[in-house]
Amino acid sequence: MIEKKLEKNVSNQVSIGVNTYLRKMKGEGRGKSKINYRDSIVSATGVLIAIIIISFMTLHLGYPMAIAPLGASCILIFEAHKGAWSQPRNVIGGHLLSTTSALIIWSLLGKSLFSIGIVLAIVLILMALTNTLHPPAAASALVVVNSQTGWGFLVPISLGVLLLIFISILYNNLFSKRQYPQHWL
Repeated sequence: MIEKKLEKNVSNQVSIGVNTYLRKMKGEGRGKSKINYRDSIVSATGVLIAIIIISFMTLHLGYPMAIAPLGASCILIFEAHKGAWSQPRNVIGGHLLSTTSALIIWSLLGKSLFSIGIVLAIVLILMALTNTLHPPAAASALVVVNSQTGWGFLVPISLGVLLLIFISILYNNLFSKRQYPQHWL
């Protein structure tokens, strides 16, 4: 009798747990967001200007693979210029920390599926600990290991990030409803 009650209680708890778990996957209702087309065009123009300049620099230095992570940073900085992940500390710190960490790990472990996974996990932890989370910076780390870029890759990433911040400051602040950066540190 006690066994059956206990079994039924455990069964009910498992059922409730599974239902709760599955309900989380449903997500929540999403309200219609208003798209500001004018602001998006302003952002797209900023991205165009920045990526042309940055692409010229990375191609000239012989590291065309740097365009991808820096291009992703362009999208964040110009379209989500108010966001925490778009601020200079996160952009500069995230890319430099991720790229340097990846170069160290690649130097020690070489290229493998394991080293790619380790790099991503370590980069995430380091960016979280230093409050420099910037998702495109993780792409810089992946490029280091996957393309085996070598330490020279730090130059176009460093210059690209500084150029991007500089261009964003000049461009975004031309418009009355934009301010970049929101904060430096």
